[in-house]
Amino acid sequence: MAVHEDAEKGAAGYNSNSSGEHIDDNRLKPELTHDSVLGMQSHGHPGDGVDNPYVHQHMDMQLFTSLTAMSFLWIGSQIPLFLFGSVLVDIYGEIGGAGGRWLWMVIGYLIPNAALCPFVGALSDLFGRRWVAAVGQIALIVGPIVVATSHDINTAIGGQVISGFGAGLNELIALAGTSELVPVRKRSAYVGAVVFTILPFCPSPMWAQLIAKASNWRYVGILVGVWNFIGLILVAFLYKDPAAMYKSKRPAKDVLREIDYIGGLLSIFGITCFMMGIQWGASQYSWGSAHVLVPFILGVILIISFFVWELKFARFPMCPKGLFRKDKQSMIVIFLITFLSGANFFVLLLFWPTQVYNMYGNDPIGIGIRTLPIGFGIIGGAVIGLVMIGVTKGRTKALLIFWTVCMTAFTGAISVATTKNLTPTVYPLVTLASIAVGAVIIPCSIIAQVICPTEFIGTVTAITLAIRYVGGAIGFTVYYNVFFSKLKHNYLPKLAPSVLTMGLSVKIVSIDQVTAELTRYFTMAAQGQFKALETAIRTEDFINPSSKDTAYDIIIGVTQEAFAKAYRWPYWISIAFGGACIILALFMRDIRQHL
Repeated sequence: MAVHEDAEKGAAGYNSNSSGEHIDDNRLKPELTHDSVLGMQSHGHPGDGVDNPYVHQHMDMQLFTSLTAMSFLWIGSQIPLFLFGSVLVDIYGEIGGAGGRWLWMVIGYLIPNAALCPFVGALSDLFGRRWVAAVGQIALIVGPIVVATSHDINTAIGGQVISGFGAGLNELIALAGTSELVPVRKRSAYVGAVVFTILPFCPSPMWAQLIAKASNWRYVGILVGVWNFIGLILVAFLYKDPAAMYKSKRPAKDVLREIDYIGGLLSIFGITCFMMGIQWGASQYSWGSAHVLVPFILGVILIISFFVWELKFARFPMCPKGLFRKDKQSMIVIFLITFLSGANFFVLLLFWPTQVYNMYGNDPIGIGIRTLPIGFGIIGGAVIGLVMIGVTKGRTKALLIFWTVCMTAFTGAISVATTKNLTPTVYPLVTLASIAVGAVIIPCSIIAQVICPTEFIGTVTAITLAIRYVGGAIGFTVYYNVFFSKLKHNYLPKLAPSVLTMGLSVKIVSIDQVTAELTRYFTMAAQGQFKALETAIRTEDFINPSSKDTAYDIIIGVTQEAFAKAYRWPYWISIAFGGACIILALFMRDIRQHL
C-alpha cells in the first residue's frame, strides 16, 4: 500500500483565515496521499483539522450526505456474506456443492477481500476514492446477480469472488473515507456511528430466510444488488473526497513505484494454494494425493517467501517498519490476536446459522430468532469493549486478557448444544460468546490505530481487516474439514440401527445393503436435499409401505442428532485459537500513554 510518512508536508501549504475561507499560499508540494490526509495535523496538534479546509468541524448537509454514502458502502460490503451465508443450505441443496465445494462461496469472498485491502490506498491515490468506490459498488452489484442467477455451484462461487473484490475495496474506503471527513478527535465517534448503521442487518439470517420462504433464496441477490446500486448513486453524486479536492497530488508514477507487487502476488497465491490444499484434503481427495499435496506445499512455500520478501527485500513493504515505531511489541500482539480471533468470529458468523438450520429445523422465524445473538451480540460487545477502554483509561492488557478468556470459554462451551437444550443452555452461551468476540475483534482494530503513528492509520486499518479475514478463512476451512469428516465417516453411517429400532420398516437384502441405502438417505437429509429425499422415500421400494408416512420425520430426526455430534468439533477446535489469543494477551501493553 502506498504510504507517505511526511504527512505534515502535505498539509503545510494550506491555511485558512479567521472566517474559515481557504487560502492557497502555493506552498503545497505534490506529496499528498489519502493516508497523509488521515494523518494531517494542525499547528502541531493532531485532530484540530483547521489546516485542512475539507475537514468538517461540525455536521452539515455535505458531511451528512457523504457519511450516508460511506454507510451504504460499509453495509454493502458486508451483506453479501451475511445474507448469502445465511441460506447456504438452500443454495447447495438446489445447485449442488454439498460435498464441500460450497465452502468456496465463503473462501472465494474472503480471499479477494483480504488481498485488496493493502492496495486500496494506492488505488485511491491514483484514481480517487470516489471512483475506486464506484468500481467496488459495480462489483457488488454484478456479483450478487451472478450468484442469484447461477445454476451450478461453480458459477455461484464466481459471483462471490466478484463480490469479495468489491467488498475489499469498499470496506476500507468506508472506514478511511469517514475518517478523512472529520477531525482526528472526532473520528472514533463518526467511524463508530457509520459502523453501527449495520444494526438493521444484524438479523440477516432472519431476513434471508424470510426471503427464501416467501419466494426463493435467489431473491436475496436482489436485496444486495439494489442496496449497492443505491450506494453507487450516492457515492457518485454526493460523496466529496477530501484528498481529491486539493489542487495537487502525487504523480501516478510515484504511487505505482511504491506498490508492493511481488508481496501482493506472493500473499494472494500463497493463501489461495494453501486453502485449496487443506479444503480438497477434507472432502474431495485423499490427503496423500498430488491434488492435495501440491497446492498445500506450494502455498506454504509462497507464504514463507512472502514473509522473507517483506522482511528482507521489499523496498516498500505492505507493513512498513514505521508502523511499529511507537510500540512494536503491542502492535505485533494485536496483529496476531486479530488473525487468530478471526477464526472465533467466523465459527459464530457462519457455523451457527447453518447449525440452527440443521439441528433445530428450517422455520425462517425460528432461525432468525436463534441467530439474533450473533449480530447484536458482536455489535454490543464492540460497544462494551470500546467503552471499557475509556473507562479504564487504556488498561488494554487486563481487558484483552479478560475478553479473550471469555471468548475462548463461551465459544468452546457452545459444543454442549444438543437438539433439546437450546434454551435455557445454548442460547445464553451463544449470546455471551458473541459479546466476547465483538469485544475482541473491533477494539483490537481501534487499539492498533491508537498505537501506530498517525500517518499510518490507513495502512494499519487495511492490515487488520486483511489479517482478520485471512485468519477467519483459514479457521473456517479447518472447522469445516473436521466437521465434514466426522459427519460423513463417523456419525451418518452409524445411524442405521437407530432408525430400525424406531420402527422404520425396510426391505432387508443384506446388512451392508441396508446400511448403504439408509446412509444415502441420511446424506440427502444432511445436504439439504429435502425434496429429493421425499421423492426417494415415496417412489423407491426400499422402505416398506407401512413406514412411508413416518420415514421422512424419522430420518430427519436422527440426522439432526448426528449433526449435534459433528457440530461439537468446530467449537472444540476454536478453543485452540482462543487459547493462543489468551497467551498473546499476556504480552500486551497498556495504551494509557498513547491516549
